[in-house]
Amino acid sequence: MTQQPENVAISAEDRSRLDQVFMQVVLDVQAQVQQQKPAQSGNLAAMFHKETVSEALQGCAMLIAGWNQGRVDAAGVNRAAKALRALELPELAERVEKLRGIAEG
Repeated sequence: MTQQPENVAISAEDRSRLDQVFMQVVLDVQAQVQQQKPAQSGNLAAMFHKETVSEALQGCAMLIAGWNQGRVDAAGVNRAAKALRALELPELAERVEKLRGIAEG
């Protein structure tokens, strides 16, 4: 069984300094996800696409909620990144995963 990554605590000073960068990444991801169209036609493809988009957006919401509480939410990162890869957006998934180290550099 693999161990899940831990939440990353963010100091109040780092949060204040990095808030604009963090929110820019999350809002950009949300905007790009909402513009995605299903890769295939048909009702079933549309249903799965809608669910995957919803997962990505919920992951972003978890990230914002965690940020407001002074942490980068590991479950939010995982949820958003997994959905972004399913939507064939690996670059966005990597951007979300890099948020874990936002206060390091």
